[in-house]
Amino acid sequence: MPNKPAYTISDQIKLLKSRGMRFRDETLAASYLANISYYRLKGYWWDMQTDYKKHTLKPDTWFEDIIDRYNFDRKLRLILFDAIERIEIALRTKLIYHFSVSYGGLWYVDANLFENRTIRLNDGTVKPIHQNILDELHKEFRRSQEIFIQDHRNRFPNRDADAWKTLEAASLGTLSKLYKTLKHQLPEKATIANEMGLNLHSELSSWLEAITYVRNIVAHHSRLWSRNMVKRPVEVLNNPVGKWFVNPLMPVQAKKPFLIISCMVYLCNEITPNNQIKNKIHELLKSNTSIPIYKLGFLNNWHKEPLWQ
Repeated sequence: MPNKPAYTISDQIKLLKSRGMRFRDETLAASYLANISYYRLKGYWWDMQTDYKKHTLKPDTWFEDIIDRYNFDRKLRLILFDAIERIEIALRTKLIYHFSVSYGGLWYVDANLFENRTIRLNDGTVKPIHQNILDELHKEFRRSQEIFIQDHRNRFPNRDADAWKTLEAASLGTLSKLYKTLKHQLPEKATIANEMGLNLHSELSSWLEAITYVRNIVAHHSRLWSRNMVKRPVEVLNNPVGKWFVNPLMPVQAKKPFLIISCMVYLCNEITPNNQIKNKIHELLKSNTSIPIYKLGFLNNWHKEPLWQ
């Protein structure tokens, strides 16, 4: 199959019109398409197609409504980035504090604190899971431009840094993996879960994996809108400390962003009780009443659940 030719912005608008897209202001639409690529916007009209092969659109599909969806999604991602920052910093702080107090600043290099398992990497290499975590920590430490880390590298080029330096350079993904692979019977692991409002470390691990997945979407400015989540966190909690759900979620609520967003709201409520994350989401939804928020899993009287009241 030959490659498709590149379309000018004018041609993009003609193509969309031929497929049923309507425009209130083609000049403004051209300006949007000059700054937001066609295929980035395509995800926001994908569900409005009547034929997924011919890409024809439903009647009354307006380009301006697609832009409203795009802007709504962008504002939601900015709110969630605030939530993710709070969760990541709290997790990092608690890992550093509790384990350093108990086992010393270099606790993370002690294989005895970690599960004795192996992991198969994408290239087929098999590594002890602790060594894989250690390699990730070292890689992120070498890459960091933090002043105190640069100072350590200059003064002690061949010496591991204490956890309060090393973990400050670690990504949420690495912190999540580190927490998950620590031995399950360690009391510090349970303490961290408890301080974040959960009674089981397995619940926190599940949530952190899912939040890391969303964090990567948000960090790359990708679409949350109408996306099915690859990572799905545990929904049924063991006697949660904070307000959660009293009714089971519908399958669509669990597979869309709603469940992971709810996990973020819950954790933020425990970490910083006076945060405004939930209120900002409510305000965003109230100011965008034309947006079909069920596409994100916000349906079935979601707002009446204790977590969201």
